Amino acid sequence: MSQVLPGDAPVIHDLIGIGFGPSNVAMAIALSEHNARVGRQEAVTAHFFEQQPQFGWHRGMLFDDATMQVSFLKDLVTMRNPASEFSFLCYLQSKGRLVDFVNHKNLFPLRVEFHDYFEWAAAKVDDMVSYGHEVVAVRPVVRDGVVEYVDVTSRAGSELVTHRARNLVVGTGLRPYMPEGVERTDRIWHNSDFLQRVETLEGAEPSRFIVVGAGQSAAENVAYLHRRFPDAEVCAVFSRYGYSPADDSSFANRIFDPAAVDEYFTAPDDVKRKLIDYHGNTNYSVVDIDLIDDLYRQSYQEKVLGNERLRFLNVSRLTDVVEAPDRVRATVESLVTGEKTPLDADVVVYATGYRPADPLRLLGEVEGYCRRDDEGRVRVGRDYRVATDAALQCGIYLQGGTEHTHGITSSLLSNTAIRVGEILESILEGSLRPAGDGDRRIADEIPTPR
Repeated sequence: MSQVLPGDAPVIHDLIGIGFGPSNVAMAIALSEHNARVGRQEAVTAHFFEQQPQFGWHRGMLFDDATMQVSFLKDLVTMRNPASEFSFLCYLQSKGRLVDFVNHKNLFPLRVEFHDYFEWAAAKVDDMVSYGHEVVAVRPVVRDGVVEYVDVTSRAGSELVTHRARNLVVGTGLRPYMPEGVERTDRIWHNSDFLQRVETLEGAEPSRFIVVGAGQSAAENVAYLHRRFPDAEVCAVFSRYGYSPADDSSFANRIFDPAAVDEYFTAPDDVKRKLIDYHGNTNYSVVDIDLIDDLYRQSYQEKVLGNERLRFLNVSRLTDVVEAPDRVRATVESLVTGEKTPLDADVVVYATGYRPADPLRLLGEVEGYCRRDDEGRVRVGRDYRVATDAALQCGIYLQGGTEHTHGITSSLLSNTAIRVGEILESILEGSLRPAGDGDRRIADEIPTPR
């Protein structure tokens, strides 16, 4: 339960979460279900801070016809608790669409529908979150050389609020990635802002778009622009010969199984690298085969009709991107011949993916207690608890930024429900283990099998 220390000390929570995207929404749900089971005396107290004014998840890519690439059963709860009232099926029932969805015979809902499910679930636990609060500082509370708590300070406008926690769960998500030297402007976009940016073109008559990238988002951007602006040319630029299909076959999908996280965690580093290489095509720079086929069909049809608006500039890269007052002047360079071709466009869209931010960047002085491996990566236990010096007794848990220890599923929805259950279990058992060691299973300390 929350408690107040003497003097001006802030309220103490068992857990504070930074960020309130799907991962920490799932964390809040797991806490809510636990507290409902155990009663008030054993309840885990928690609060979350979210910088956005309301819940939002990839709003810039919520196309009307885009579907999820993960089964609806891998929602925020079902893999952990199939009987949960927070499941996608319960959401459908509350919306009066359960029968219709079943008749649809589809495992993959519309992305906009799944976003609505997330909003629905987040609203059911919104007593735990402060929206519009940016975490600006995390400070250790040191007594007799030991850190029992951390103080988390958030800012909402000009107001600063500090809460104290025994455990911290960092779920700040990924950051849009732009190539070095390229900055986002009114004519140079990252696809994370795509739909909002497109709306600014209302009433305009663009003649050409350039889309950079070879993954699902890039292909969706190309398809949408081609459909939305019927008089504009859409040029897709990527270094491959063509879009590569995502491997979503049944056996390959085992890389997202909960058991695969255990196997990856205990594997030697060279095996970890091989697994990423073998199965990267389940998630990275790949496109649904139906969308690939549809784009190819449209491209071929335009060639037959002699009106080619859809152009694929493959085995190429974009260089020398310069924004002029009324256009973007770019250069397309062939990776084969080195030939450079100027190409002007109204807008350039970089669908160049995301990168994890350093998960410890918000921790200030607390970061000094956290351990890193020889490559500078955060050392994390199997329970997602950061390995720390013994002086730090409170737990620091990561939701994301653990691909090097936990595999491809680190920041994906596939294991979110399972992951938050494991974190909660670790927090509940925290008082039984020595400080600083998480569950004492640190990836680079496990002997290599022989």
